[in-house]
Amino acid sequence: MSKKMALVTGGGGGLGAAICERADALGYRVVVVDQNLESARAVSQRLSEGRAEQLDVTREADVEALFERLGEVPDVLVNNAGIGRFGPLMDMSLANFTEVLNVNLIACYVVARACARGMQRRGSGNIVNITSLNSVTPGPGSGAYPASKAGLARLTEQMALEWGPLGIRVNAVAPGFIDSGISTPFYANPAVRELRSKAVPIRRLGTAEDVANAVMFLAGPEAAYINGHELVVDGGVFCSVLMQLPREPSKN
Repeated sequence: MSKKMALVTGGGGGLGAAICERADALGYRVVVVDQNLESARAVSQRLSEGRAEQLDVTREADVEALFERLGEVPDVLVNNAGIGRFGPLMDMSLANFTEVLNVNLIACYVVARACARGMQRRGSGNIVNITSLNSVTPGPGSGAYPASKAGLARLTEQMALEWGPLGIRVNAVAPGFIDSGISTPFYANPAVRELRSKAVPIRRLGTAEDVANAVMFLAGPEAAYINGHELVVDGGVFCSVLMQLPREPSKN
């Protein structure tokens, strides 16, 4: 019996690489997709059965060509490719704003649709979209990033609604303060690391492995009755707003 296949976009580093490695550890054949082919190859070579593919996820024709080239339909698709163009909204160019929406939202739709068509013919499949804590709460200077991830969260629900009857489950993982990927330069500042770590109820930053574990849980059989859900992986940050505000000690 052939191993199941997982395809991960943005798999050449950061969260994507960790997701590829976790899928590999669970026995999947892994297609590592990245705009940087060398990065994809470097990750694929660390896997027991990996394959590297170069792809610009914003190019619809290239996306369609990739799935034709694979010759089979992945059992799991992880839409992880994403970018950030941070800064005040007043100062952001329309080109940067649009680029973030194109990569983080529209391209996820294009890739998921191309994959889902094959999953529909087979009658089964799992898609996990990577959103963000910013999909449920914005952050200062985040530009179009929160809007793109909030849109992806709602798109995840729409996909789950329409594609669930076809045998395709669609869920999302929303990472919080994760010391990996596009956040790595941010946490290179020790003061920022300490401040952010203390803001997390469990008092540490998240790791790429924390996210990868959540992704592959949602993609696996243990989550067979979970569909249209956004799993926040943030160590409790989202529920800790009142911890950051002054309050009189309880007298009871």
